[in-house]
Amino acid sequence: MLVHVVKSKIHRVTVTEANLNYIGSITIDTDLMDAANIIANEKVSIVNNNNGERFETYVIPGQRGSGVICLNGAAARLVQPGDIVIIMAYAMMDMEEALTFKPAVVFPDTATNKLV
Repeated sequence: MLVHVVKSKIHRVTVTEANLNYIGSITIDTDLMDAANIIANEKVSIVNNNNGERFETYVIPGQRGSGVICLNGAAARLVQPGDIVIIMAYAMMDMEEALTFKPAVVFPDTATNKLV
């Protein structure tokens, strides 16, 4: 049996931009992606702590060290700059591996979105 397990999590990061006219996705500072073991085009779930919205999209790498967290396309309607979100990626694995798996969890500074 395979189970879905949280693989990566960027916990409490601040939305810096919302770009309705972009094709879609979330742009994430590459430093945060690397620290959380998230890759370009990976599917992620996003939870908005300010309004309770939960949605999925895919990742586009943002400028390294910029702190950018930009929701693009339709997802831009679900956030406002300044909102606090949690970004999670999942993996499928067998039960035995899942019982000992340790996800990559990042706790950036919410004022700057930089790693602390």
